[in-house]
Amino acid sequence: MIKRSEDTFILSTENTTYAFRILKEGIAEHIYYGRRINLDTGAEALFEKQEFAPGNNAMYVADNPALSLNNLCTEISGEGKGDMRQPFIRLVRADGSRTSDLIYESAEITKGKPKSDILPVSHDETGEVDRLRIIYKDRTYGERLCVDYCVFEKEDVITKNVTLTNEGDTPVRIDKLMSSQLDLHDPDHVLAGFRGGWAREMRRIDTPLIQGRTKAGSMGGSSSNTANPFFMLYRPKTDEDSGDVYGFNLIYSGNHEESIEVNEFGKVRVLWGINHESFEYMLDPGESFEAPEAVMTFSHEGFNGMSYNMHRFVTEHILSARWKDEPRPILLNSWEAAYFNINESRLLKLASAAKNVGIELFVMDDGWFGERNDDTASLGDWEPNKKKLGGGIKSIADKVNALGLKFGLWVEPEMVNVKSRLYEEHPDWTLEIPGAMHSEGRNQRILDLSKPEVCDHIIEAMTKTFSSGNVSYVKWDYNRNFTDVYSQDTEPMRQGGTGHAYILGLYRIMRTLTERFPDILFEGCASGGNRFDLGILSYFPQIWGSDNTDAICRAEIQNGYSYGYPLCTVGAHVSAVPNHQTLRNTPMSTRFNVAAFGALGYELNLCDATKEELNAIRFQIILYKQWREVFNHGRFYRGRRFGSQGYGNTVLSQNDGNVTEWTVVSPDKDRAVGMLLQKQAIPNHVYMQFNAKGLDKDKLYHFYNYKEKLNIMDFGDLVNTVAPVHIKNGSSIHKLIAKIAKMESEEEHLNAYGDTLMYGGVRLKPAFGGTGLNENVRPFGDYASRMYFIEEETGSAD
Repeated sequence: MIKRSEDTFILSTENTTYAFRILKEGIAEHIYYGRRINLDTGAEALFEKQEFAPGNNAMYVADNPALSLNNLCTEISGEGKGDMRQPFIRLVRADGSRTSDLIYESAEITKGKPKSDILPVSHDETGEVDRLRIIYKDRTYGERLCVDYCVFEKEDVITKNVTLTNEGDTPVRIDKLMSSQLDLHDPDHVLAGFRGGWAREMRRIDTPLIQGRTKAGSMGGSSSNTANPFFMLYRPKTDEDSGDVYGFNLIYSGNHEESIEVNEFGKVRVLWGINHESFEYMLDPGESFEAPEAVMTFSHEGFNGMSYNMHRFVTEHILSARWKDEPRPILLNSWEAAYFNINESRLLKLASAAKNVGIELFVMDDGWFGERNDDTASLGDWEPNKKKLGGGIKSIADKVNALGLKFGLWVEPEMVNVKSRLYEEHPDWTLEIPGAMHSEGRNQRILDLSKPEVCDHIIEAMTKTFSSGNVSYVKWDYNRNFTDVYSQDTEPMRQGGTGHAYILGLYRIMRTLTERFPDILFEGCASGGNRFDLGILSYFPQIWGSDNTDAICRAEIQNGYSYGYPLCTVGAHVSAVPNHQTLRNTPMSTRFNVAAFGALGYELNLCDATKEELNAIRFQIILYKQWREVFNHGRFYRGRRFGSQGYGNTVLSQNDGNVTEWTVVSPDKDRAVGMLLQKQAIPNHVYMQFNAKGLDKDKLYHFYNYKEKLNIMDFGDLVNTVAPVHIKNGSSIHKLIAKIAKMESEEEHLNAYGDTLMYGGVRLKPAFGGTGLNENVRPFGDYASRMYFIEEETGSAD
């Protein structure tokens, strides 16, 4: 809902209010964003009161000595008029001037979410979204700035779309144009960003605000694995379920920045958008430039409340209508099973093994085209290798389909190897400086998607590939960062826009192919999470979360993603041990328990799996199919994070937890799944409880788990405490006994009301503490986990 009261604009969602007013000088003063309040009367309580310019600060206009822009919260900002903070916009004109004085010109309130021809934007199929359009005009020069605010009431989300138009007679150079600015009066906040690198994405880093500027972002051409575009501001005592939290994101896949600044007056300025350090754009007379759409939300119900807003928004207004409610198929990917060493026979054996355990989709990863036997050759030559796939894609797709599986494949269309026919024919199609040494990444170069002819080629090459067989799934990879960013044949003064033009070309390719192939499930990938953002999710409904499939690492990575993204968008696989990235050995149950909270897949050689492993996987898949709707579309909650330092359930910071607790609950609150994961066992500490979240406090539930088969080998020579004869640890006799004799884990089984399960919790059966083991003891060593199931019970409580 949007209201206008004279010169004050009030944007309201179900639980939040955003408000600003227009001063008589034409400046838009931001007055409030937070918990929903009634501003039908009394908005002036929020107006900044000033009488004299503070200290040596400049006055904006001579006839109002009280108005200093440096001590005011505003909706937009520029250089040159006394605001000494980082600006929202920075322009350089033909006369060399850099001052921007954008003042209010007009406002319009309408319904409906505008679309864009070049950028992905949020969508609204109902036409009920309220939109406020504010037009600013430079007081001296010919620039006009349009800011669209769109209000998504149910999701408690507000978005901003910014367009700059040059209505002057000479070109204007855009050095900086952010997507959004939010000024706050109170610096008592903590910044939470999500940092990392390859194989260790989305680690939450918390930084209390102090005077000065904090900046994060990416410079490598993508949204990056070092700084995801999602970030938060929160009050210091906020936890998962209480406290004030702002969440911010950007619908963009290229270089981005997030700047948070506290000035000498304690004013906080939050800016986010395209990274201006790697960007400049020449805006010709009559031309307009669209900035990526900014997304923001607020919740007073802690991090889980904020995440719920973001999850609903992404599901309903970012993901395509075709895929947002579609159950995600369980897949087997060939990569860690075979790497480049594939052929049709080997792949079909893997597919047959996949079918036997209940998998639904088989994915042929890298190595199927050209002379692709390693990563040095053939990217760009998208013709099947006849030695590996004698009948091409159609033959293997048909044979996989005949097994009762869907078929998918891997591509990396944005890249080219120097050792390829495509590069030999079109060396001018890459981002590189002619005649200069090129800095390679993964033995490949980046095709210049700022060129329409390159985009046309990729579209047609992929159309041919996807049409050559019954392809149901595509993994779209992107495996290196930008270097030597130079578009051949582009005039020098326009080279600064190359990175952005690349992203626009990528969006054109993705938009065209997803329209041509609406029934293909596309999964984005960029060496894992190097391009996990709302721009990609606008076309591809899921993204590979990390190349690291280690369950312990993945628990933290997926926990990080969960703050801003629904977990059905995060590709997550069960892989072999020792893990290929960490060499860690984790239980099969833990690998599944973590991966089940994402878009589940498997990535291991099932042909080499033991009978016990295959039986375990078969049971996991049966279980997942029974609960898939809850995993894919339930409401996700992060629970407590227990500390690893000291003994007892000492709550430490969110990043230091030894035990991770998750719950996902069906929309009707009839069913839920919980998970507990422990990194390290604590000696002589047998107590643990599970606290569910999100249940109906008045419903009666059945709480239970499934017994796990335990391997006697895991207990080492403790077997001798019960064996009538001595058994050497690891001996043939020990292994034989382990095959014949099986132990089972503990079983939890009780009925309780929702309030008990949430507020009291379930005191679980004691963990193994070194003093005894029976059917009522929970073996819970390093990397152990348990999954608990909660279903509404119609009978009476136990």
